[in-house]
Amino acid sequence: MPLQAIEPRRLYRQIADQLGALLRAGEYAVGSRMPTERLLAEQLGVSRPSVREALIALEVEGLVEVRVGSGIYVVNSQRPRGTLAVAPDTFGPFEIMQARLAIEAELAAMAAARISPAQLSGLEILLQQMQQQIEAGELPVRTDQLFHLRLAEAAGNGPLLRCLTELLDERHNPLFERMGQHFETAHSWHQAMLEHRRLLDAVTSRSVGAARRAMRDHLQRSQHRFSHGRAQPIAPAPASVVAAKRSSPTPTPTPTPTPTMSKP
Repeated sequence: MPLQAIEPRRLYRQIADQLGALLRAGEYAVGSRMPTERLLAEQLGVSRPSVREALIALEVEGLVEVRVGSGIYVVNSQRPRGTLAVAPDTFGPFEIMQARLAIEAELAAMAAARISPAQLSGLEILLQQMQQQIEAGELPVRTDQLFHLRLAEAAGNGPLLRCLTELLDERHNPLFERMGQHFETAHSWHQAMLEHRRLLDAVTSRSVGAARRAMRDHLQRSQHRFSHGRAQPIAPAPASVVAAKRSSPTPTPTPTPTPTMSKP
């Protein structure tokens, strides 16, 4: 019997596969509400961010739906034909953010030591554009990425810049995009803008240590917003428009089976 290739499976994928098996077995009925992230994390012996990534993967694959202010609901027991399957080696958003933190803190410190006046002016313009987009009700994802890329370019290290470019490209994988749709809001971006301003001020002052700390603080806070934020409507709207919560009745939850998962 020939040997079979071993597929790498990230922790969130292991969790998603186990929950998907329960869906196929009918343990969670279509229309029922899934257990909370906290409860699933306790039962599986893993972190809530890993559970959040797994549930987002199941949503991308058309099996569950995130309903704002209500919970996670089962919409299919089998992945519908035509829906996107998340590859087992797809990086999870939190893994990507951890890698960025390790690289970008040093890039910010290096940039503070050598950035040119023209590069500083370019970063200031990008911050102004981000602010305008937020005020217009847009989420400035691409402008934010360009800000981080231009700052990294100012560090003058090609290999690190290449690494960061690849990490920023991962921002457009299906898990990261869906996570952003749910957990990025005008309020979270206003907070990010304040962090960007502190970062640029540190770089402008040529303070290597302050720039390193400001970038680390910004990326840690970004990760916290993704891992602890509450889901928001997919289409962002001004605060004055977002007034009423979903009024549909909540289905009666089915008994919660207990999944098992060993830590990696």
